[in-house]
Amino acid sequence: MLQFENVSKSFWTGVQRKVILDGASFEVREGMNLGILAKNGTGKTTVINMMAGLEKPDDGKITRNCSVSFPLGFMGGLNTKHSATENVRYIAALYSLDPDEVEAFCRWLCDIEEYFDMPIGTFSQGMRSRLALSLMLAMNFDLYLIDEGMPSTTDVGFNRRAGSVMRERFESSTLVIVSHQADILAKFCRSAAVLHDGKLYFFDTLEEAKELYDYTS
Repeated sequence: MLQFENVSKSFWTGVQRKVILDGASFEVREGMNLGILAKNGTGKTTVINMMAGLEKPDDGKITRNCSVSFPLGFMGGLNTKHSATENVRYIAALYSLDPDEVEAFCRWLCDIEEYFDMPIGTFSQGMRSRLALSLMLAMNFDLYLIDEGMPSTTDVGFNRRAGSVMRERFESSTLVIVSHQADILAKFCRSAAVLHDGKLYFFDTLEEAKELYDYTS
């Protein structure tokens, strides 16, 4: 589904070069449901963005043989000056989907009434989280990318609706979740890896990965 071949990525911090990945090679296979444990600041968001195609590697090759979601919570493709209606219809068109269907789904799941027709820049953080999750779930992807787990809201109705749709979507797809908390990965992942000093160490179980993660933390 998704393959990294000798992928390297680093940034200049102004003081030193920070290595995110150093010659990483791995494959995410169908149904793998991979969790990646990484401490804050180690580059887990950069890794998930490279999987999505939002960032390019410095060296190496990334191959995608499936439809890959944008990372959950990613708002970079949305224009805060435009309404949720305008944004979801635009994104639907980019993915060659029916804008009416995508808008109707997002309106139903978000349930923010007249705010859906207002600029996203006026939204609270909770409303933005609802919209981002709704937009991702409005589309069927082979591979879903999640950075730091699922968003939680205080709206019981939204949580119930979103949870039902997520279970349906994730039953027939593959997940990659990156987080600094093993408990988040335990809910969804069968295998796990640890990102440490530019290297990814893979394990058959989350328990094994957690032992290394705790040791290096």
